[in-house]
Amino acid sequence: MSFLVVSGLEKRFGAVEVLKGIDISVPRGGFLVLVGPSGCGKSTLLNTIAGLETVTAGEILIDGARVNELHPSKRDIAMVFQSYALYPNMNVAKNMSFGMEMRGVPRAERQQVVARVASMLQIEDLLHRKPSQLSGGQRQRVAMGRALVRDPKIFLFDEPLSNLDAKLRVEMRTEIQKLHQRLGTTVVYVTHDQIEAMTLATVIAVLKDGVLQQVGSPAEIYNTPANIFVADFMGSPSMNLVPARLDRANGALVVGLERADGSTTMLPLHRPSASVEAFVDRDVILGLRPESIDDTPAADADGAHRHPLEAHVEVTQPTGADTLAMIRLGGREAVARLRAETGARAGERRRFMVDMSKAVLFDPETEERL
Repeated sequence: MSFLVVSGLEKRFGAVEVLKGIDISVPRGGFLVLVGPSGCGKSTLLNTIAGLETVTAGEILIDGARVNELHPSKRDIAMVFQSYALYPNMNVAKNMSFGMEMRGVPRAERQQVVARVASMLQIEDLLHRKPSQLSGGQRQRVAMGRALVRDPKIFLFDEPLSNLDAKLRVEMRTEIQKLHQRLGTTVVYVTHDQIEAMTLATVIAVLKDGVLQQVGSPAEIYNTPANIFVADFMGSPSMNLVPARLDRANGALVVGLERADGSTTMLPLHRPSASVEAFVDRDVILGLRPESIDDTPAADADGAHRHPLEAHVEVTQPTGADTLAMIRLGGREAVARLRAETGARAGERRRFMVDMSKAVLFDPETEERL
C-alpha cells in the first residue's frame, strides 16, 4: 500500500501554472527522488507536500490521511534545506534539540535523543560548536541531525548537497543511503543532479515544465525512458539519440544509419515490439547508451544481439576506469564507452560493437518511446 500519494496535484501562482496534474505514489519506506532541470517545479512539489505551499487542485495523502489543509507542524514531516538553516547563535546540540524544546519534550529526553542521533551521524565531538565553526559537510550533518531527532513519518530533502564539493557530495550521498537503510523512513528528495537520483532512489520522478515525464525505478528510467527528454536528461554521459530509418531486411526489422559517404549501416533490432512494427519504412530516433557501444573484439562479444559498426573517432577522453570516445553516428556526435586500455585514437576510423538488446526507439514527431 502506498504511504505517500500525490493525486492530480496542480499549483498556480496567479496565471502561471507551475504543477500540472502530478500523480505519484510512494510505498512506506520508499526513497522518492524528484529530478529535473531548474524551474521544472520539483521544489514547489516538495513544498506542497511539506505544507509550505497551498495546493490549487488535487490532494496529498500521508499514511492514508488527507493533509491538504493541515499546517506543516501537524503533518509529521521533517525537512532538510539546501541552506542548512541553522541558528548561528546556538551550538550544535541546541540546534538539534530546539524543536523538541518548543514542543515541551523534557530536558533529559532531549539530551538522550541528541546523543543517539549525534552518534549515528558521527558528530558527537561537535555538539558544543557553533555553525560558524563547522565545515560545509559538518553543517549538513547537523541539519540532518535536527531532522532525525523528530523521528517523522517522512523526511523531505531540498537539494541538501548542492553546496558541497564533489568529493564531499559522494561521501554525504553514502551517509544518506546508510541512514535510510538503517531507519527505513519514507524520504522525498529533490535534486537537479541525475547521478544523485540514480544512486539514492528507489523511485524516480522526472519533471519538466511542471509536467511529470516518467515515474519508475532507476533501472526503468535508465533503460526504458518514456521519451527523448528523459533519455537525454538521465545518465552521464546521456543517451545517444541518432536519426535512423526503420526497415525490413530478410524478414527482420533493422534500423538504418546513414554514413558520411551516403551508404547505410543496418543494425538488426532485438525483439521489436508491436508498436515498433508499425513504424516500418518510417524515420525513427535510435537511442543507445554509451556503454552499448564498445570496442570489444568480435570474437569476445557475447550474444547474437551484438553487431559490428564502423565509425570515425573524433576525440578520446580517458577517465581511468574506461575511455569515452566521441564518434560520428548517423551524422550526429555520439559517445562510446570503451575499455581503459583501448587503442582508439582521434582521427581514425574504427570498428565498434553495438549491443542492440539495449536499443530504444523514439517517434521523432512526438518524441515518445515506441
